[in-house]
This record gives sequence, structure tokens and C-alpha cells, in this order.
Amino acid sequence: MLRLEDLSAGYRRLEILHDLTLHVDEHEIVSLIGANGAGKTTTLRAVAGLIPTSAGRIVFDGQELQGRRPDEVVRAGLVHVAQDRALFGGLSVWENLEMGAYTQPRSSISSSLDQVVELFPILAERRDQRADTMSGGQQQMLAIGRALMARPRCLTLDEPSVGLAPNLAAQVLTAITRIRDAGVTILIVEQNAKQALAVSDRAYVLESGSIVLEGTGSELIDDDRVREAYLGV
Repeated sequence: MLRLEDLSAGYRRLEILHDLTLHVDEHEIVSLIGANGAGKTTTLRAVAGLIPTSAGRIVFDGQELQGRRPDEVVRAGLVHVAQDRALFGGLSVWENLEMGAYTQPRSSISSSLDQVVELFPILAERRDQRADTMSGGQQQMLAIGRALMARPRCLTLDEPSVGLAPNLAAQVLTAITRIRDAGVTILIVEQNAKQALAVSDRAYVLESGSIVLEGTGSELIDDDRVREAYLGV
């Protein structure tokens, strides 16, 4: 469904990604792991159209996305959840969710809201609360819920458990598997490599902007190089 082919990208004159190639098949969870500065966030930002690419291709469901604006990427069916969540802090939970559906017909909003609150019931309970007064875990659920309002076929998530207590992080990752089971393809960057690999069908290890290792989630959990470098064992 999603292919990055010999992709290079970065910020102004600083190239972060070098000839990066990976693929995410339909209905998979694929994780990117690596040290800070390896290029994980840059990869997701390039896919989302938030930074320009200097070489290579981004192909999603047969469409080339490199050079597209972020809103065009969303309309194509690929939606990004940023690490900082980028919520509209002064708006309510419900208003944030409705903003997520700006590319969709109004007739679809009600059913999308039903699906989101089935996944995250707390959002219905807090529907009138300002987003910037919610806890970190609730904000992350709202950020994911808002992305789902755009009815994505592929969701990219940057560090969805960052800053969360272990029980909340586990809840978020469980929700991500449910989203995949509902038919959404997922590419995830996650600081907790062990948890990410445990829920992933496949994974890639990124170092200095290039893929150095790939395999199934279980293969990489058992790989001595990954265990020593990223799992702390």
C-alpha cells in the first residue's frame, strides 16, 4: 500500500534520509525503531508532505505523493499523528474531532464520531472539555481520534506513547491494534521499541537515515543486535 523508494529528505541543506526504501502492506502494522536522530520522525514528516523530499518516490495506493501538500496527502487517505499531537488547545474535544473531518462530507461525521468514541469512550465523557486541559493520555487519544475522523486508509503515528504512564501507553498501543483490525494500515515510530515490536507485523531499524535491518516484529525482538541496542537486554 505504501512504498518509499530511494527516498532522500531533510531540512534545508541538511539531508537526514539517504536512499531510504521500505514498504507497508495493506492492513499491516509496521514500526520504525532507532536511536534519537536516526531519521524516524523525518521519515513520517516526509510521507505526510510536511517537509520536501530531494530524491526518490513516495507511492501510496498507486499514487505518487512526493511534492504533494499535506492536505492533498490527507485527501489521498494517508493521515499523520504528530508527536506533539498538534491539537487545537482552545477548542473542545468535540470541536477537535469535527475539525479532523474537514476533508469528509458532513453526512459522514456522525458515524465517524460513533466509531471514535467506541474506541475511546473517554472522549464522549469529555466532549465539552477544552483540549489543552486534558491529561497527556487523553490528549493522545484525542489526537488519534481526530486523525480517524478523516477516514484514513493508512495512519502514521509518531511516538504515540511518549510521556505517558505505562498503563496509558499500553492502552494506546492496544487501541492501535484495534484500528489495524478495523482495516487501517499503520506505520508507527515508537520510543518503546519492545512494545512496538510486540504489536508489529514487521519492523525496520533506522540508523543515520538509512535502513540497516528489517524483519518481523518477533524476529527483531529476538535479534541480539536489536536487543542490545534498543531493548536494554
